Amino acid sequence: MTPIARTRWMRRLAALAATLGLIGPAAAQTLDFDTELLAIQHAWDEASYSSANEDQKRERLEALSHRVDAFVRSYNGRAEPLIWQGIVLSSYAGAKGGLGALSLAKKARDSLLAALQANPDALSGSAYTSLGALYFKVPGFPIGFGNDRKADEYLKKALQINPEGIDPNYFYGELLFEQHKYAEAGPYLQKALAAPPRPQRPLADSGRRAEANALLERVREKIGPGALDTANAHAGTP
Repeated sequence: MTPIARTRWMRRLAALAATLGLIGPAAAQTLDFDTELLAIQHAWDEASYSSANEDQKRERLEALSHRVDAFVRSYNGRAEPLIWQGIVLSSYAGAKGGLGALSLAKKARDSLLAALQANPDALSGSAYTSLGALYFKVPGFPIGFGNDRKADEYLKKALQINPEGIDPNYFYGELLFEQHKYAEAGPYLQKALAAPPRPQRPLADSGRRAEANALLERVREKIGPGALDTANAHAGTP
């Protein structure tokens, strides 16, 4: 066999091995990690934005919480599984409500804090985004651990890492709205609507844009469209 023929044969063998899954353990683990991460993201997208009713949403999130628990155990110490554990648990807490919701929210917080310890920049700073959202949605003392000051700090850090992202802009706009800072909220919601699409998560993008549009309409009702234009002209970074 000539050297050229041998090279071609080796390339074909390598391609066949990749196709059949006959790849090294490290490469296989990376492939498994990315595949499962995307599958969990898609499952959350489906639960959050295409459930037929609140009962189905709650059931889907409960099932997903068990799946993400296994993901965290399989990749102990990785930030990305911890981030998605926090996201799923916080969403499940919101869907479940009642006395059990607070314990789920605390577990979500702990997972997100652990993710920050592992890698604060993972998934474009999503741990900061999710912590910020969690801290302003959970009731404050004496019922829960909610804290608008901490929410503001976390969301500002998220925007420093991912200033164009749809989620940090939406949640910071939502926080400002809940604080009755309507003129300040508007530009962040508009920036969320203009955020670059996430090609692998079209359902999440469309769902979040719908939320941003709905909240922006409420901003316009509070201050009027002309006032929103003025707010845009004076908008700055947080």
